[in-house]
Amino acid sequence: MSSIRPWRDIERRKSRQIMVGSVPVGGDAPITVQTMTNTLTSDAKATIEQIRRCEDAGADLIRVSCPDVESTAAFREIVRGSRVPLIADIHFHYKRALEAADAGAACLRINPGNIGSSDRVAEVVRAAKANGCAIRIGVNAGSLEKHLLEKYGEPCPDALVESAMDHIKLLQDHDFHEYKVAVKASDVFLAVAAYQGLADAVDCPLHLGITEAGGLIGGTVKSSIGMGMLLWSGIGDTLRVSLSAEPEEEVRVGFEMLKALGLRTRGVRVVSCPSCARQGFDVIRTVEALEERLQHIKTPLSLSVLGCVVNGPGEARETDIGLTGGGNGKHMVYLSGVTDHTVQSESMLDHIVSLVEAKAAEIEAANAAQEAVAAE
Repeated sequence: MSSIRPWRDIERRKSRQIMVGSVPVGGDAPITVQTMTNTLTSDAKATIEQIRRCEDAGADLIRVSCPDVESTAAFREIVRGSRVPLIADIHFHYKRALEAADAGAACLRINPGNIGSSDRVAEVVRAAKANGCAIRIGVNAGSLEKHLLEKYGEPCPDALVESAMDHIKLLQDHDFHEYKVAVKASDVFLAVAAYQGLADAVDCPLHLGITEAGGLIGGTVKSSIGMGMLLWSGIGDTLRVSLSAEPEEEVRVGFEMLKALGLRTRGVRVVSCPSCARQGFDVIRTVEALEERLQHIKTPLSLSVLGCVVNGPGEARETDIGLTGGGNGKHMVYLSGVTDHTVQSESMLDHIVSLVEAKAAEIEAANAAQEAVAAE
């Protein structure tokens, strides 16, 4: 059956599916959102506390750097304290991968350019097999193998893809197939071209990222341009937004990216205007407050917040709950696209929050009833 809105359709690239712990990646599984801790891994308490904040933000998978023996020693406790599968990030010393696999890592992230010889990669593969770990091959433009830099003269799409293919072959030669691949670069053009080339060459899941993207605003824009292009074309099975910001912010940006493309829904999707002199209330401050106060809502629903009647009623027709600014501090509230009642400025925030919470509870109750009927 053809879609009634074909301009919104995204046909995802067909990839085979792997398991990262209990989380499926690739195939028809939802695109997963990852982040990475930035606490000292040797400080298990601080790392678990940060993991908990990322879990609350919706992270499906969390990566933890294991640079030294103290980190892998603490990693076992961190695994026990996490509700989501953990990925051990390994650089330079392959023995950390062996230790992390034994400590309960669901996946080992290795950078072929700095992990060492093929014999060492083979040892990592054996440890992954023995412990049921997946592997993520992390090719990065900033750490390509020396022979590829000599061959191509600089990091380029072909060099990144060739590096990935070389290490895929090494895993396959050891009869290991539970892997996903990333070909990251801080240059958006380079990263997108590399992912496009790799997507045509392999059937494994792809992990998307624009590495070292920048701060919260700049990095969000850069990541959205690069990963947005790839996701829109159907490429990508899991992603991490690399920001110089708290890890939970990376998770929120990742979900907003997927929500914007209709690829995944979680929490409240806010439609709001940039505000102007026509606004009946302070739109900017209102949206900031609502986004903060509604972070605990995980149920997918939509909320429009517009300052005046120019576009407010039209947007409200398309959202679960709508708020449109009116005169004299009296604003219109829409429920399921229909004009319902008014609210005064002084009680507006609390009122909208309570409406969203009630709508989320209603949706959850309806979903639970449907599941109960299906189970009978």
